[in-house]
Amino acid sequence: MGIIIAIDGPAGSGKSTTARMVAEQLGYIYIDTGAMYRAITLAAIRANIPIDEENLSTLVTQNTVTLEQSSRGQRTLLNSQDVSSEIRMPEVTNTVSRVSASASVRKAMVSTQRKIGEKGGVVMDGRDIGTVVFPQADLKVFMTASIDERAKRRASELQRKGIDTSPEIIAVEIEERDRYDSNREISPLRQATDARLLDTSSLLPEEQAEIITRWAKEIFPKN
Repeated sequence: MGIIIAIDGPAGSGKSTTARMVAEQLGYIYIDTGAMYRAITLAAIRANIPIDEENLSTLVTQNTVTLEQSSRGQRTLLNSQDVSSEIRMPEVTNTVSRVSASASVRKAMVSTQRKIGEKGGVVMDGRDIGTVVFPQADLKVFMTASIDERAKRRASELQRKGIDTSPEIIAVEIEERDRYDSNREISPLRQATDARLLDTSSLLPEEQAEIITRWAKEIFPKN
């Protein structure tokens, strides 16, 4: 038993790392909703189909995305295959915004996300958790950071995986993705009116998690 914690924000703001730490500290389930959209994006790339509503509406009915919790954290399965690493590749990252803008894809993913989190005791991060998936969430947080800081974080993450890139290249990609996510017709990226804003530009992940955990305990002291 517990509350629903919704963490939204743009790419590179620290959502996933922080949400995972908060869930661990509270003994909650962590759900990375972005992984679900990435899995469908991977399916589209594998199928080599044009990214349009007609194709995506068919694709989403032909593929099954599931999230499994293990001792190592969340695993993302596409048709029972573990694609947790593959969905983080640049090709997926550069395409996922277009796929996640699909009404058919979002309808299917949001339905699944609500079933997972409806009983509470969950930390869910994404771009529309507090505005669309769980507008009634007990705690809503909107995380942000400067473009430069977000680009540094994402570049470091990719470089650790052996992918050659730079903060300058990533900054351009992030700005483009921000524009797309904020202006899309379906579930645009925006801060919920009752969400708490957390600028993480100068904060370590541990500090970010500590702040959100404190907020959660203020709302639900039993945590």
